[in-house]
Parts: sequence; structure tokens; C-alpha cells
Amino acid sequence: MGFKTGDFPPVEQDTFLERPLQERLRALALHWVEYGFGTPKMIPATYVVKVIFLYVLGGTALATWTSGTAPFWNVTHWWNEPVVYQKLVLWTVFLESVGVAGSWGPIAGKFKPMTGGILFWARPGTIRLRPWKRVPFTGGDRRTAGDVLLYLAFLMSLLPAVLLPGVESASLTEALPDNTSGLVRPALLITPIVLYVLCGLRDKTLFLAARGEQYLPALVFFAVLPFTDMVIAAKLLICVIWVGAGVSKFGLHFTNVVSPMVSNSPCVPGKWLKRLHYRDFPRDIRPSKVATFTAHVGGSTVEIVTPLVLLFSTNRGLTLAAVVLMVVFHLFIVSTFPLAVPLEWNLLFAYLSVFLFLGFPAGDGYGVGDMSSPWLAAGIAAGLAFFPVLGNLRPDLVSFLPSMRQYAGNWASALWAFAPGAEEKLNSLPHRPTKNQVDQLQAMGYPLAVAEITMQQTIAWRSMHSQGRGLFSVLLKNLPDLDERTVREAEFGCNSLIGFNFGDGHLHNIDLINAVQARIGFAPGEWIIVWVESQPIHRGIQHYQVIDAALGVIERGTWKVADAVKEQPWLPDGPIPLDVTWTRAQAPTASAARPQVAEGLAP
Repeated sequence: MGFKTGDFPPVEQDTFLERPLQERLRALALHWVEYGFGTPKMIPATYVVKVIFLYVLGGTALATWTSGTAPFWNVTHWWNEPVVYQKLVLWTVFLESVGVAGSWGPIAGKFKPMTGGILFWARPGTIRLRPWKRVPFTGGDRRTAGDVLLYLAFLMSLLPAVLLPGVESASLTEALPDNTSGLVRPALLITPIVLYVLCGLRDKTLFLAARGEQYLPALVFFAVLPFTDMVIAAKLLICVIWVGAGVSKFGLHFTNVVSPMVSNSPCVPGKWLKRLHYRDFPRDIRPSKVATFTAHVGGSTVEIVTPLVLLFSTNRGLTLAAVVLMVVFHLFIVSTFPLAVPLEWNLLFAYLSVFLFLGFPAGDGYGVGDMSSPWLAAGIAAGLAFFPVLGNLRPDLVSFLPSMRQYAGNWASALWAFAPGAEEKLNSLPHRPTKNQVDQLQAMGYPLAVAEITMQQTIAWRSMHSQGRGLFSVLLKNLPDLDERTVREAEFGCNSLIGFNFGDGHLHNIDLINAVQARIGFAPGEWIIVWVESQPIHRGIQHYQVIDAALGVIERGTWKVADAVKEQPWLPDGPIPLDVTWTRAQAPTASAARPQVAEGLAP
């Protein structure tokens, strides 16, 4: 891999797209094992430059300069300043909300332009996805001028809290008599908190992009709690996030995440190390014992045990070791450049590990038992755990982000299958500031075949995950003309339609399909979606749907996760067993849909 030249799959570009889909999946999955996406080093370097200048240097310079602390390069003088910590959280919220942090750039499927976010959310007429239909004044799926003003007001409301100096706080002075920087003025946080909620009720995309499930509680703690309680509550928050993520990795999914994630890392020194994460490359590319160890010792165990040590340890040596481990953990994730590219989030959590647990250790009066009221501690802990618990039991009710299932592999996911030429219709979507990714790549100078093969690498990536094998099984069962269709990874496609995705299939469920269909009007059979919900933690199955954009849901069923993970990504033995629980009466088959349209027989 060169700086400007990537490792493109070694296939015949002129004929590769004529091969059956399963053959293409096999070739691209095998290539992924050794090269990942094969992107030139210039791409991760672009992310590194962005993070360094916009976040590490820009964020810390802004936070320290406006707080009256030592200059940003004098880290030893500000790393444990509470106001700097608050402002770095607020700056992260701002960048996420603009769309230049997570889910940014080519790794997330944003090629031209590389930013989604504000280009969509500050534009009236774009698609808006409300989280709950029963909330009054949230009807419809079109972004209005009022929504745009609400969003821009939210962005602007964050800046005074970042830019204005801290104010004196009696609770801070009592805890830290020598502190002169103060805290962010609590009154400046009221408007961002209110607008956070209002924007989220109007559009769940905005709330999730701004990582409201994690940062909104932090803002509330900043606004209403005295200093010591604020620090302890922040510890409870980050520990719930870590432990929740660790618990979500129980089961069979996460091992299938580690292997392709390591393969895609530009920091892994050699192909031999990548191949160690597979059983018997190239004959068997299911996860190896090395991948299982990495997943459940380096992943689940670290995320559950280490936070508990940090929360309750009063031994400075043990606390230091645990902090180092969590910093390394987050830096490892950064080094893999996962497809949602949450680099700023991971760097912030690495810093929070140091600030919260070394700056204010439990042994110095910042343990859970030091909170002003045990009932307050219990209430905060219960409130923070509510959505992770509910989301693991009923994933259909809660996004995987509030469920704290980051990187767990247990995701709601989808694949899109377009009849020949039908995908082009998406480019007629009104008010959309982008085109389909394959067209974005061509606009950058890639030939059509190269652009198409590049996009098919994303479905090969999906096939290497547990839910991908189930989704392809449903496609194979339902679409006899599958080899003639264009199959797309829905997470990438969703990014081009609403400006954001973070691996959450709830952002491209039936609501998005209906919103697009109302604007474009696909004919029956032109756009087929296979969509699957996350696995409940206490059950061994996943529920899927087959959706025809023109007809709605036409089939529902389940598959066993154990059946999915035991197969090769390209399903050489055919579809895994599926239990069809419901079908739409007399629904036209996908292969028969186009003739029906021509004859005027479609409903």
C-alpha cells in the first residue's frame, strides 16, 4: 500500500462484475483479510491531520485559552483543570453535531463531499426521522425551516459555554481552594440542554449524531450538580458506557467484528498478523482463537473489569495501571480506523480516563460513597443503566447507541438490492446535497468498474459479520435474479441520504424507506431491502424483514445466530436456515414485479 495508491482487489475489472454475487463476495472477502478496504495511506493520514488540528490542538487550545489556564502545550498545568474538561466535552459535542467528527470522510462512505451533517441538517426539505410517532408536533419526515433554525440554534448555543471564561463556584472552591479557573457558568448550559432534547424529538439522526445518549447527561451534571457530585456522576456515566459496551459483546457476534477490524487497520505491521485472526486463510476465514481471545479478553473483559477497578479502587498503583489500560484500549480502536471513524470520541474517552480517575481518584474523596447522598448516586446509576438494559432486552425499542453496543457486532443492519438501473433514481431525491457513492467516486475520476468494485467491498465487509450471512441468505432465498441486481450496504447508502450513520440500522429502517419512496416512487421489485434487528441478549435469534419499497414489508422471519456464525462469508453451502413467520398475501415476487408494472397489474 502506497501513500497515494491503494491495494485494489486483484480482479479483472472488465469481467468481474459479470461473475455471480457469491463468487464476488468470496474474492473481495479474501482480499479484505490481508488488506481491509485497501485504501491508500493518504486517507487515514487525512483523518490524523483533521484530528490533530481540529480536535487535539484546536480543541485544547480553545479550551485553555478561554479558561485562563496555562497554554495548551503546557499539558502538566491544565490536564486536571475541571473547566478544561467541561469545555473539551462541549467542543466534542459541537464537532459531532456539525458532522466533522464521527461518520466523516471516505472511510464512512463520504467521498465527495466528505462532510454530511450540516450539509443535510441545515437544508430545508431533506429527510427528517422522528424517534417517536406519538410525540406531538413531530409529524412528517420533511425538514422544515423551523428545524433548520432549531439545529443552528443548538450549534450556536454550545459556543458561549466553550468561549466564555469559567466562573467561581463555591463547591469547586471548597474542594479545590487553589483553583482560579472556575467552572463553565451553569446558566450557559440550560439552552443547549433544552435544544438537545427538542432537536432529538424532531430528528433522531441529530440526537444520535451529537451522541446525546452520552453527552446530554454530562451537560446536565455540569448544570445542576455541585463539583464533587459532578465528578462522581461523570465517573458513573463513563463506567456505565464501558461496562454496557463490554456486556453487549457477550455472545457470538463480537468475534466476527475483531477480524475484519484488525484487517482494515493501517497500523497492523504485517499480513501475517492479520491472517492470525482467521482460522485457515484462504480456505476458512471464520474468526480464529486469536480473534476470540482478542475479542473477549482484550475487549469484553477489559471493558467490564477495568472500569469497576477504576470506580472503586483506592490504591494509586492499581488505579494508574487501570487508567493506562483504558487509554491503550481507546488508542487501539483509533488505530484501526473503524468504518464509523469515531476518532474524537475515543480520544476524549482516553483523556477522560486520565482526568476523572487520576485527577480525582476515589481515595481522595471522589468515590461513589462520597456523593452527597446515596440516593442521588443510586438514582443516577439507575437512570444511566435504564436504556442499556432495555436496549439489550428489547433492541427494537432502543437505538444501539443508547444501548451501549458500540463495536459489539450485534447491530440492526440491512442490504439493498436494486433492479438494473433503479439505483440511479436515488439521485433524483430532492434537496439531497450528495449523489450515490458510486457516482461520487466517478466524480473523483474513478472509472465506473473501479467505483463499483470499491462499493462492493463494503458488502463483502458486511458478509464477514454474523448478520451479513443472514441478510445474504434472505436475499438468496427471495431474489432468483440476485446476480443481475446491484447490492449495496445500507449503512453506506444511508449516509448519502440523511448525512449520518454510525452502524445503527434504525436509521435506515422502514421509516427511511417510506420517506424516500414518497419522494421518488420506485416500482414494485425495483428496490428490495432485507433488514434485521439486533439480537436480544437473552435469545439466540434475530428477526428480519423483507421490504419492497413500493409495497412495504412483504416477509418477516428469524434466523439462529449460531447458524450464521458457522458459515463462510460467501455462503458456499447456500443460505442458512430461515424461519419465515409471515408473508404478505399474494405479494409479487421480485423477479415478476417488473413485468407486472409494464402490464399495469401492480397495486
